[in-house]
Amino acid sequence: MGRSRTIPDDAIFSAIRTLLAEGGEKAVAFSTVSRATGLAAPTLVQRYGSRDGMLRAALMRAWDGLEAATGEAEAEAPLTAKGAAQLLKALSGEEAETADLALLAADFRDPVLRGRAMAWRERVEAALALRLGGGAKGREAAAILFAAWQGQALWRLAGERSFRIKDAIRRLA
Repeated sequence: MGRSRTIPDDAIFSAIRTLLAEGGEKAVAFSTVSRATGLAAPTLVQRYGSRDGMLRAALMRAWDGLEAATGEAEAEAPLTAKGAAQLLKALSGEEAETADLALLAADFRDPVLRGRAMAWRERVEAALALRLGGGAKGREAAAILFAAWQGQALWRLAGERSFRIKDAIRRLA
């Protein structure tokens, strides 16, 4: 009889994020995660119940990491227009918590994941608004800046260089 193998959720979730990055949502299956982690597929089924449950658990953990990174970025960024740029730069980093940003949109059909995304967007927009003068004008500028930043991130994934966020901030502030 084989020895049971214990692998922490974080290692499994890391493998899932790698599979998502390399092949998209369709690349995540019990069999592919099993191969990537060395953990038996039935063990994954026992642990997560379904493929969607496994994917949701991995993405929820990624949201936890991104929200923690957002809190750190908010604490470090001054309440100025330069602070808004600093905040977005911190959230655009290469650390695992912020690098997953594009992967977190893997399944917005899931209402729980979509809710996390909406709450995070509102949090970032509120943090930007504080740094852009507050009030209605600050909130409007923050919403536009957030959309521009996300658009920039999308095109950066496609290999395109676009405008600089600090130029957008200068125009909006």
